[in-house]
Amino acid sequence: MDLWAEPLPNQDQDPAEAVFPPLFPAAETDGGTRSPDSPPDGSIPGDQQVRAFFLGEPPTPAAPPAPETSADLTTERLMRSRASANVPRSGWRQWTYRLTRGRINPGESRIEQWRRTRRAAATTHLRGHRRIAVLCIKGGVGKTTIAFLLGAVLAQLRGDRVIAVDANSDQGTLAGRLRTETSKTIQDLLRAPEARGYFDVRGYTSQAPSRLEVLASNEDPEVTDAFSASDFQRVTNILERYYSICISDCGTGILHDVIRGKGGVLDRTDQLIVVSNTSVNGAKKASETMDWLEENGYKELVRNSISVINRVGEKVDKKIDMRQVLAHFRSRSRAVVQVPVDDHLAEDSAIDMAQLGPATQDALLELAALVGAEFSKQPTS
Repeated sequence: MDLWAEPLPNQDQDPAEAVFPPLFPAAETDGGTRSPDSPPDGSIPGDQQVRAFFLGEPPTPAAPPAPETSADLTTERLMRSRASANVPRSGWRQWTYRLTRGRINPGESRIEQWRRTRRAAATTHLRGHRRIAVLCIKGGVGKTTIAFLLGAVLAQLRGDRVIAVDANSDQGTLAGRLRTETSKTIQDLLRAPEARGYFDVRGYTSQAPSRLEVLASNEDPEVTDAFSASDFQRVTNILERYYSICISDCGTGILHDVIRGKGGVLDRTDQLIVVSNTSVNGAKKASETMDWLEENGYKELVRNSISVINRVGEKVDKKIDMRQVLAHFRSRSRAVVQVPVDDHLAEDSAIDMAQLGPATQDALLELAALVGAEFSKQPTS
């Protein structure tokens, strides 16, 4: 059948007299019959705003939006989008991006992506206060340097307050890693009247350019030897009111009361960092530190610790199978970080973070990321 030849209904009717069905049928009266599919009484099928438009009726005012809260006012919403997450920061990728004014974006390199993810982990949101101890029963492996560097990286990346405390029962040298602003020490803070605010405590600390604060120890060995676990507890009770992260630089005297006593360092540690250098003796002593901790009730602290192999790249490395060293500490702790030899750190003076080599900075960023990632797993203290 030819569909085009099929006559249209009412083809002979004058178009002006044609009757079309209403666009919006009137509602039936109460006495009329209604099919099961008909809408309820008084309702009109179709969109109400469209009906109002065709019939010339005023539109129904839209419901006002629900009021927002402060949680809706995020930084991402307030800042104009710049897609900075994928903007290259170095090398030919950055030059290409700048020369083409962003029209050609090669994206971040793998190392840039790696650094961005580590920075994000290091800045994990933290509620409460966290205590980190840097420990080894052998001296000269770089505990103080690692404690300062970790604190400096965390302070640079994060917005909260970070402090490093010299908990060395011998003559501590933590204050030698920065230009001090005060001669006051942890013992002076103990003898001071009760601190009523952050700035009262700030008068006893020195601050590095990274924003890391350092609470020094007394240089007199007799004074530091008398420093007890209860003294440490009193100090940390003050610090946890005003600082988010406290890093304790511990001495070699693991049997000293300030380390193992009730309320001392180990009793108040959330994360442990065990430091070794690349010498045979350094590796053995770091491992013996873990042995003692496991045998004295700190097995879980050791299992969740981070092992730092310091000064990787020294000439003595040729006499050591570093693969065996790494395998050993990986079996005992949750992660191992290798910090390379750095000419600036070899000066053994005040540390300028800007003068560290790229490999050293990346190693410290990895350490800070490992520490920061645990903040989301640990309960609020």
